[in-house]
Amino acid sequence: MPAKPSNELRTFDNPNPGRDYLIHMDIPEFTCLCPITGQPDFARLVLDYVPDRKCLELKSLKLYVWSYRDQGAFHEAVTNRMLGDLAAAAKPRFMRLRAHFNVRGGIFTSIVAEHRKKGWKPEAAVDLQRFEASASSLS
Repeated sequence: MPAKPSNELRTFDNPNPGRDYLIHMDIPEFTCLCPITGQPDFARLVLDYVPDRKCLELKSLKLYVWSYRDQGAFHEAVTNRMLGDLAAAAKPRFMRLRAHFNVRGGIFTSIVAEHRKKGWKPEAAVDLQRFEASASSLS
């Protein structure tokens, strides 16, 4: 049976819930409709999140993104709605959704929306460039 658009987001248990790690997804084929003209709007979505107990299942995410194809929505509204839905499903420690809409009337629009779990603070980043430089030098 062929897949159909769906707004049902599925999750699975995080295989490493004791560790902060980043999941990065690049979704280059998002479409929705302009709520005023009905013409299609095209965007590239970039989703980054640090999972807590659940991870987003990719096929359900694909069908969820597809479900917007025939919906009219302003860029700001659709980006924030999607972030709310994704965060409600996965309950991540951190999530950022960037929506880069293609040119319309000579204007490119990018919307960035974020979610943070209350009390979550990211671990300090490791400076790998500095480490690699000192590890490869002969002292």
